[in-house]
Amino acid sequence: MRSDSQKQIWRVVSFFGAVSLALGLLFTLGAASKPSPKAKEQASSYSPVKITEPFATTTARMKEEKPKVMKQHMDLLNQRYDLSNRAAKGVNMTKGKAVQEGVRVKLPANMTWEKLAALRPEEIKEKGLWPAGFFPLPHPNHAEGGMVFPKFHIDEIKKQEGRDLTRFDLDFDLPDHFLPEFPPPIFLTTRLDLGDVSQGKVVTIMNYYELFNGILNPKQLEGLRLLVTPFPQQQFNQTEDRRSELPSRGVTCFDCHVNGHTNGATHLVGDIRPQEFRHRLDTPPLRGVNIQRLFGSQRALKSVEDFTEFEQRAAYFDGDPVIGTKKGLNILERGSQVHFMAEFQEILDFPPAPKLNIYGKLDKDKASEAEWRGQEIFFGKAQCAACHVPPYYTDNLMHNLRAERFYKPQMINGRMAAVDGPIKTFPLRGIKDSPPYLHDGRLLTLEDTVEFFNMIQGLNLNNQEKQDLVAFMRAL
Repeated sequence: MRSDSQKQIWRVVSFFGAVSLALGLLFTLGAASKPSPKAKEQASSYSPVKITEPFATTTARMKEEKPKVMKQHMDLLNQRYDLSNRAAKGVNMTKGKAVQEGVRVKLPANMTWEKLAALRPEEIKEKGLWPAGFFPLPHPNHAEGGMVFPKFHIDEIKKQEGRDLTRFDLDFDLPDHFLPEFPPPIFLTTRLDLGDVSQGKVVTIMNYYELFNGILNPKQLEGLRLLVTPFPQQQFNQTEDRRSELPSRGVTCFDCHVNGHTNGATHLVGDIRPQEFRHRLDTPPLRGVNIQRLFGSQRALKSVEDFTEFEQRAAYFDGDPVIGTKKGLNILERGSQVHFMAEFQEILDFPPAPKLNIYGKLDKDKASEAEWRGQEIFFGKAQCAACHVPPYYTDNLMHNLRAERFYKPQMINGRMAAVDGPIKTFPLRGIKDSPPYLHDGRLLTLEDTVEFFNMIQGLNLNNQEKQDLVAFMRAL
């Protein structure tokens, strides 16, 4: 039995023990509720839905930042490339725009293409000799991303529709002379006898009917209407996190794929996270989709219907349908709208290639000596036909070039240059009409492209072989 004094001492000890325990718990809970200064913010696959900054503040802030953002990016381009306007003599796109010539990627100091090609990939990687222009190309502001249009297209749409595709935070980056001709011609597989059916105009909601009524069937005409109808998009919509000063009706499929071709507009792919790993997108032509069986540079969608539906449901909103619901996600009806849009896209043809025979190879009576030699190299030493199979010069497969063999992973203006992964084989028919090249537009000319693949494949082509190969591709 405890004495009264022992009981009193026990009560005091118990009281102070309880107080200490309570204080300890409060301290622990308080510490847990405060983030550690070293704690990294949790990455998320989702875009923020609720914007706390007033739109006027966002606009003012990003306008102020724009000159610095653009200077940083343009400095990068000028470090990588010769951006001068240097047209090839007597070589034009289908409607007459001059084709740029020459290797524009700059080499490291005291290096030549011949010396570089003689090195093993491991040596190039270890010594940091991979040319800057061969690295993945960042978006003008990679951390921000989104659709950016060339000024000539912005001006034409504003003139025709009063719809403004200007971004207050960014401008398009590549000079006009490295982009496809504008407006591009339209050739239809169903009416080859008509030649270019665009009549030299940019097809929009304002003129599509007068241009194509009587040429297309009703389904195709309705499909074309939907392809030139503006729908809300991540940067162009009515919400406070848009990047146009005024609320926007949105963008159309043909704002990037103008006249069923391309104007070089750029964006970031929607199917990769986090942001720094997303690839810049060089808008590919819609010409010849009837012979293609893969769509999207890496998504490998299996039909143009899948591609059409995917673009509006996901790609318009950076692959985030949650934010798309907020901004005005347009759900296309598969059985009629998607089907009709696909019907029109399926009749967009490649431009004429008068020097090719019915098998997609050169007619010897029409080809020059350089073109003929180039064809032999294409199907022989350069092994281009391993992927680019005639008559349309695609194998409808995906291939991994493993360019990362040549460089160490590194951050370039917000873009993590690491592993590209497998990329679809794009058709080479009409290739001179659709610069720049590769899936992200990092190669400005066909000469750049030949040098890139000479390195990637270890071909050891000499200068004459490279020139002949370019001459052949221009004939496609």
